[in-house]
Amino acid sequence: MHDNTCLSCGACCAAFRVSFDRSELDSEGGRVPAGLADFENDYTCRLRGTDYARPRCVALVGKIGEQVSCGIYAERPGPCREFAPLAEHGIFPAACNRARSRHGLPALPVAD
Repeated sequence: MHDNTCLSCGACCAAFRVSFDRSELDSEGGRVPAGLADFENDYTCRLRGTDYARPRCVALVGKIGEQVSCGIYAERPGPCREFAPLAEHGIFPAACNRARSRHGLPALPVAD
């Protein structure tokens, strides 16, 4: 990632609800640890901790804005994988800056 910005941020992991198809759970043949998910309905789950007024994914390790990592990076669900593919090129989705602002972090360059 560009200057490892995401590794010092983590705001997205503490700003949004992360819902995904239950087929992504390891208990259903996927990779996401089932113990870190709550069922929303018969078809979808969400990562624990992301459904609160002040969300924070249970897999987030570290301090937001300083140094963070994902405890299940290799097993993370689709929404996490899709969130910031442009970040590898130093351009971030607008949602990134919304998350950063919730934590008092400065804005980054966004995709047009």
